[in-house]
Amino acid sequence: MVDPATIATFLVAAVASLFMAWAIGAGSSGSTPFAPAVGANAISVMRAGFLVGLLGFAGAVLQGANVSEAVGNDLIGGVVLSAPAATIALVIAATLVAIGVFAGYPIATAFTVTGAVIGVGLAMGGDPAWPKYIEIATLWILTPFVGGGLAYVIARLLRSEPISEEISIMVLAGFVGILIANIEFAILGSADAGGESIAQSTSEFLPIPEFAGILVVTAVMAGLWAGAIGVDLRKGTERGERHFLLILGALVAFSAGGSQVGLAIGPLIPLSGDLELPLLALLVGGGFGLLLGSWTGAPRMIKAISQDYSSLGPRRSIAALIPSFLIAQTAVLYGIPVSFNEIIVSSIIGSGYAAAGAGGGVSARKMGYTVLAWIGSLAGSIIISFVGFYGFALLFL
Repeated sequence: MVDPATIATFLVAAVASLFMAWAIGAGSSGSTPFAPAVGANAISVMRAGFLVGLLGFAGAVLQGANVSEAVGNDLIGGVVLSAPAATIALVIAATLVAIGVFAGYPIATAFTVTGAVIGVGLAMGGDPAWPKYIEIATLWILTPFVGGGLAYVIARLLRSEPISEEISIMVLAGFVGILIANIEFAILGSADAGGESIAQSTSEFLPIPEFAGILVVTAVMAGLWAGAIGVDLRKGTERGERHFLLILGALVAFSAGGSQVGLAIGPLIPLSGDLELPLLALLVGGGFGLLLGSWTGAPRMIKAISQDYSSLGPRRSIAALIPSFLIAQTAVLYGIPVSFNEIIVSSIIGSGYAAAGAGGGVSARKMGYTVLAWIGSLAGSIIISFVGFYGFALLFL
């Protein structure tokens, strides 16, 4: 029989986790995926908040395991997070993110949660997990260059005169089809495999070697996506662009759920073993928190990112969302917590440079404050969490 004290402490940590999930849904997960689409007037702010909540919930359940396990088990060595440590880390991180939401600045959730978990882990006497930190830092540092660079190239492609805009969009749609065919879903494949891609699962039914089957399925998916968007473009270029933009926003929102839910429930994973609570239950609970946050708090941040940072058109928005989807799915695959604010904002800047030259129509002053907020959220969460748990341990442990 499970100790009542264990249940009580887990419930306290779970409430903190739900608070964190709400803050994430109201902030990065709920605001960034559809912000370019709102900026391009492809969808209203309120409708974007509603849809991103549903899509984020689906992504959390279907793709949230990798990042959740990394946050819960891989950020600190030598110790296992206790219930008080998990609670303190989640409350501090969620408070910092909530401050950013209500102040109108996008605090990087991945920075705050990662820093908070590291802070309490070090205060418990744990060892730094340097290999994981290097992996995380590499993605964080590369994100602005890869995201902004790809967005710049795509935006230039869409403005290229020798190639028609419709053909360029069809090529991009085919590229998206390739990505969708090869991203992993928890419901595909065996439970031991941890999920498979559509291409992997479908290739098993083809009478050819697996690798060849994956290539065939990938090519078919690319062709279907390019063909479907091409048909829509024939009914009107602007109409087709807006529909493609909404699809991209939905894909990024789904990916956001798969990545960001781990920031909310990851610290609970070491505690759930004593209760024999399956990871799926935690993912559903975290996804529900994301949904509530998206529905109640995301519209404010959607407006901030879509209107305050830049005036976006459909082409710039498409250029921003495609690399965002690619980077997000890379992070999900390797179990790396990533900031969607960093992804989207850097992609917006990259597409802006292609459209408007230096600056890309983005407020340099606003961006300066945002970068300082990102750096401060990481350093501040480590320090505050370390001091908070150390003081708690002196008084109560």
